[in-house]
Amino acid sequence: MAKKKSSAEKRHRQSEERRMRNKAAKSAVRTSVKKFVALAQKKDPESESALREMVKKIDTAAGKGIIKKNAAARKKSRMQRFYNTMLA
Repeated sequence: MAKKKSSAEKRHRQSEERRMRNKAAKSAVRTSVKKFVALAQKKDPESESALREMVKKIDTAAGKGIIKKNAAARKKSRMQRFYNTMLA
């Protein structure tokens, strides 16, 4: 008779998939922040669209619970303040 796979193995597989998905989302947030900061420091007109894209990625990650809501709000606030100082 064939042996049945344990539920622990399935749980491990599921957690690995989730970990990789979460890692990709966090990485996307960090990449968009770096891209925005680089454009804002150059006073590039594209920085406004980069800011919007970054906020969208942060909100998506926060909505999925990958980063906490307050951490997302803090990041967005700091980046918006940074953008405003670069414009002034």
